[in-house]
Amino acid sequence: MKSRIMDEMRGTAQDLFAAGFIDKRRMDEHEALFRAHQVPQYTAETVKGLRQRLNISQSVLAAIINTSAATVRAWEAGGKKPGGPSCKLLDLLERKGVEALL
Repeated sequence: MKSRIMDEMRGTAQDLFAAGFIDKRRMDEHEALFRAHQVPQYTAETVKGLRQRLNISQSVLAAIINTSAATVRAWEAGGKKPGGPSCKLLDLLERKGVEALL
């Protein structure tokens, strides 16, 4: 997920680096932070696919990420899309598995 604010902050850090106001080590730290804030978007298909790969029900997925089963159903039906915090949790589930959030 990209945000205009994060893009602006990254651009400012790059400008400061180019002007010599911050060193390479500090710029590398900033880049690591910017990468950590990039979270993929989840579509109906990707939410359902993730849940099926994890072999869990909609209710269990909802409980793991602290939302309602109705919300998960709406995501999978395409009626709603997961927001920022939910995308972050779904990304964590995808990368680390259910155990990471239990």
